[in-house]
Amino acid sequence: MKTYLVKQQFRFGGERFAIKDDRGEIAYQVEGSFMKIPKTFTLYDAAGQKVSSISKEVMTFLPRFTIQLQDGSSFVIRKKLTFLRDKYTFDNLNLRIEGNIWDLDFKLLDDRDQLIAEIRKELFHLTSTYTVTVLEDAYADLVISLCVAIDYVEMLESGSN
Repeated sequence: MKTYLVKQQFRFGGERFAIKDDRGEIAYQVEGSFMKIPKTFTLYDAAGQKVSSISKEVMTFLPRFTIQLQDGSSFVIRKKLTFLRDKYTFDNLNLRIEGNIWDLDFKLLDDRDQLIAEIRKELFHLTSTYTVTVLEDAYADLVISLCVAIDYVEMLESGSN
């Protein structure tokens, strides 16, 4: 089990920020595209090796991202239209994310409803800050990639309100 701290640092221009582990060491680097359509993010591990590519699909009613992991697997995360809470679904992956009514907590569950990871949004920060707890290290790259995509959707929506 590992815990990571993801602090939103999206701004106009090129996005580049670090994701730290529970010891305060850099575990991942995120690099976002600047003035590029579609919007893309590349995730690197602490050694500078590419972990995943995240690309926002254009011309969709609700946000949709394609995530390509370095091991060759890929999947799509889509935000569903719901009235009370945010809900995300996946294509090509037997996992789902559920969030509460205030978008403060997300859980990543497998097809048997087993908890894979928890993504908790912390309160009282100037920027969005998430504590990400991954129960199995094998899912860390996937979970961090999802968190970056979801955080970007949340940032876009908060900016439009």
